[in-house]
This record gives sequence, C-alpha cells and structure tokens, in this order.
Amino acid sequence: MDAPNTTTASRARWAVAAAFFINGFITGSWAPQIPLLLTRLEISEFVLGLLILVFGLGALTAMPFSGYLMTKRGSRPVVIGFAWIVVFALLLVVLSPNVWVAAVTMFIFGGSIGAMDVAMNANAVAVERKLSRAIMSSSHGFWSLGGFAGGGLGGLFILSFGHLPHAMFVTVAAAAMTAFALPHLIGEDKPVAHEHHHFRLPRLPTIYLVGIMALFSMIPEGAVLDWAALYLKQELGADIATAGFAFAAFSGIMALMRFLGDGVRNRFGAVTTLRVSALIAACGMLAAGLAPNPWVAIAAFAFCGLGVANMVPIAFSAAGNQPGVPSNIGMSVVTTMGYSGILVAPSGIGFVAGHVGFAPVFVTLSGLLVVVCLMAGLARHADFRAMPHTAPAE
Repeated sequence: MDAPNTTTASRARWAVAAAFFINGFITGSWAPQIPLLLTRLEISEFVLGLLILVFGLGALTAMPFSGYLMTKRGSRPVVIGFAWIVVFALLLVVLSPNVWVAAVTMFIFGGSIGAMDVAMNANAVAVERKLSRAIMSSSHGFWSLGGFAGGGLGGLFILSFGHLPHAMFVTVAAAAMTAFALPHLIGEDKPVAHEHHHFRLPRLPTIYLVGIMALFSMIPEGAVLDWAALYLKQELGADIATAGFAFAAFSGIMALMRFLGDGVRNRFGAVTTLRVSALIAACGMLAAGLAPNPWVAIAAFAFCGLGVANMVPIAFSAAGNQPGVPSNIGMSVVTTMGYSGILVAPSGIGFVAGHVGFAPVFVTLSGLLVVVCLMAGLARHADFRAMPHTAPAE
C-alpha cells in the first residue's frame, strides 16, 4: 500500500472507530434518561417495557433494510445517513409529550441505531481489507467506550442541568463528531451485493446452540442497559447521577477488556476464555442482584462487564467457522438470535420486574451466564488465525 492509500486507510480506521463511538455514546446517553421517561410520562414499568420492546422491534426491522441499502450503495453512505438520524433520535424521544409519540420516536431511535450498527460493521470490514489487519475487536471497544462516556456523564449532566439540556448537549456533541469524522469513511471497492443468492436455514443443530450462547450472553447486557439505572434508583435509593454509573461502569470495563480481548483469546484459546468470562460475568450479575447499596451494585456490574466483554465476539466467531455451515448463514442465524437478547428480551424483564422487583431478576440472569459457561465447548471453532468477521456491536 503506497503512502497516500495508507493515509486514507488510517483516517478511515479512525472514522469507523468514531462511528462505533457515536453509536455507543447515544445508546449510553439513553440509559440515565430511562427512569425520567417513566416519571415524566407517568407510565408503569410494564408500559416502559413495551416502549423498550418497540425500540428493539425498530432495530430488528431496520437491520435487513440497512443490508439491502448496502447492496445498492455500499456501506459508507448508509453509515453516514443513519448516523445523522441517530444524532437526533434521542432528542426526539426526550421531547415526546405522551406515550403514543414516544412509541413512534422509540421505533425511529431503535431503527436508526440498529441500521447504523449493521452498516458500520460492514464498513469496518472494508477498512480491514484496506489495512490488511483486524480492527473489529477494537472497534467494538470504541462502542463500549462511547457507552461509558454517555452513561457516566449523562447522569451527572441531568442532575445538574436537567433531562432536556442533556439531550440537546448529546445531540450537538454527536453532530460535531459525525460532521468531523464520518466524511473520512471509505467505501468498498464495489457494492456488497454478493453471497445473497439463496438463504436457507442450516439443519445442523450446533449452530442454534451457538445462537443460544449468544442470546444468553446478550440478555444480561440488555438488562443492564435498560434497567440497571432504574434498579439503583427505585430499589437501592440512588440519585439519578449515581444510577447512571451502573451502565457506565459496566460499559467502561467492557470497553477496556475488548481492547485486550484478542490477546487474551490468542493466548488461552476461545473455549477457556469463554468459560472463565462467563463465570466472571455470572458472579458479577449475582452480586449486583444481592447488593446492599448502590455502590456495591455498580462495582458488581463493572465486574460483570469484565466477563461479558468477550463472550459475544467469541460466539460470533464460532458461528462464522462452523463446519458444514456457510459463514454468512451461520453469522446471520447467531447474530439474529443474539440481538433479540439485547433488543427484545429487556421488555420481558421489565414486565417480570414490575411484579417481583429487579433484584431477583438480576440473580436469575446469573444462571443464564452459568449455562453459557457449561456450553463453552461449542466455541472451539472460534479458534482461528485470520477470519474477517462482521459481528454487530452490542
């Protein structure tokens, strides 16, 4: 690669990192707004759970549409286009005057987040090919870093200035990052219109078991994102600033571990890494559910994030390397199953928590992580030297 191309690819690498950060920053900024939406609209936890379900349905609906657009235009314009919708989506939710308008804006919010997610992952693959080295794991780390910044600063900002100024600040900051960084994205050499001849669900049951691993790994992440702040505020007596640190601590530690994750996995192997990670995550989630005060819960969520960090990437890698299953089909099945854990399952969690409280829910979720530990042997096919993978950010 000559010097001009190297410079262009290097800029594109940081541009796609910025896209991941922006997506995570907006998502993380949503977390401390959740308890306020509950009180501002005077709705129950069940109705809030339905709104979060609408967010997930928006994402799951928009993801295939994003893929379709990329077959026509490539990933670069799709990332930029949906990024600009994401920039204003949180503000639209915060400005919603009633639950019906909130439902519409939540669908737009979830749809834009999900569509941008798919496109930015595809663009990361294009950058990998230009650089001839992997950047996917660190890109996911930038998403978690954005979530840490959004969740951590969000609670403090809301406490000091209010929910609407917070949403306006997030919008301005995200718009500035989008305008400055995303024009440096590069596109594919040609549109990504390939490997879409005939989609047929695989008959091999192993791929669905790997999908269950991804699902059980992502349900706890969705639960922390959508419900940890409310758990700290309602059941542990935290103020809104302290409550925002739950997802921030979880996401921040997860970001750090994702930047280190490739080295850990290369040294110890996918199966051992997944097994230990799942046990760490289970212990953290159990401790969060049994926590006597907010700061113990925050520390427990951070410990959980340490374990969750590399569970999903390993599951996705295993999906893309299953013998007898084409890589794109295996990835499609497992990512769809996994994504339902972070986008759809939290609405059910909200319904259950409305009857029994969040503490028993978090204790129960630790059991799902133990199941992943027991299934870790299925990740043996994730041990590979170099595979370009396109796992969505979580």
